[in-house]
Amino acid sequence: MKKLLNTLYVTSENSYLALDGENVVVFDEKTEIGRLPLHNLEGIVSFGYRGTSPALMGACAERNISLCYLTPQGKFLARVSGRVKGNVILRQQQYASSRDEQVSLDIARNCILGKVYNARWVLERAVRDHELQIDAEKVKAASGFLKQSLEFIQASQSKDQLRGYEGEAASIYFGVFDQLILQQKRDFAFHGRNKRPPLDPVNALLSFVYTLLTHTITSALETVGLDPYVGYLHTDRPGRTSLSLDLIEELRAVLADRFVLSLINKKMVSKKNFSKKENGAVLMDDETRRRVLTEWQNKKKEVITHPYLKEKVEWGMVPYVQAMLLARYLRGDLDGYPVFLWK
Repeated sequence: MKKLLNTLYVTSENSYLALDGENVVVFDEKTEIGRLPLHNLEGIVSFGYRGTSPALMGACAERNISLCYLTPQGKFLARVSGRVKGNVILRQQQYASSRDEQVSLDIARNCILGKVYNARWVLERAVRDHELQIDAEKVKAASGFLKQSLEFIQASQSKDQLRGYEGEAASIYFGVFDQLILQQKRDFAFHGRNKRPPLDPVNALLSFVYTLLTHTITSALETVGLDPYVGYLHTDRPGRTSLSLDLIEELRAVLADRFVLSLINKKMVSKKNFSKKENGAVLMDDETRRRVLTEWQNKKKEVITHPYLKEKVEWGMVPYVQAMLLARYLRGDLDGYPVFLWK
């Protein structure tokens, strides 16, 4: 099993990253503000524009350390990759399966089944634990709709049908998401999912954490030898990690959404740390970004029992486990892709 190493998040917009021996060194202007051994890292995420030395890029590519660039607001900019690694036969099987309508539909269907199943149990857990603090009947009704949606998704015969059921289920789920916000409800009012740009603090947090999770999934897929740009439900588009967007579906509610809710309900974030631009976009400040990243690292270290393997794994390892299971299915070692089902 892959060891869960650390991801270095560089949040300063003026930081420049360089290589010194076997260490990554972070400079602010000409002042060194930090250094870390490369062997302790599995990824580097930079939220600035000044860049990275070619020597560090080469060292990361050689050691299979992912290097990702985001805007200060968390929007994806670019990703640096080295030579294509992994089993060429596995990738050929992946490409062939993406062109096979039935196999592609089966994998896409499983991903969406996982998404809706996990979203339903997030709602069920809220009713169980906080029935007196929420509109339990409203949340139960939404959960019942998601349960029924699972039957339609299972019977879907095309990706267009699948997208329709998925979109409807997502609308119902986010229609009661505000019920799960138990603290700071006025400051973190939620009236539906919006993005590009996010128009309120909750959506800003969701978009930011989805970006972090997508980055982890992309690294996991590359680690097991799969091409993150060739997906099944999400169509291929230059520069888009379509397979990562497929696999994130099953983890959105159970990992990312619950994490965002915990940040708000435990008062780890505050509305004063968000600002609104002229175009309506809501942005978090550096302090909040650092706090979210710290808590995200802590979240990834929490141990759970994987529902399929029945083994103890860290949350941060779940994307690697799912990537491994997908690779095993494509190689013919499994009869189907075992989606992550949480309860």
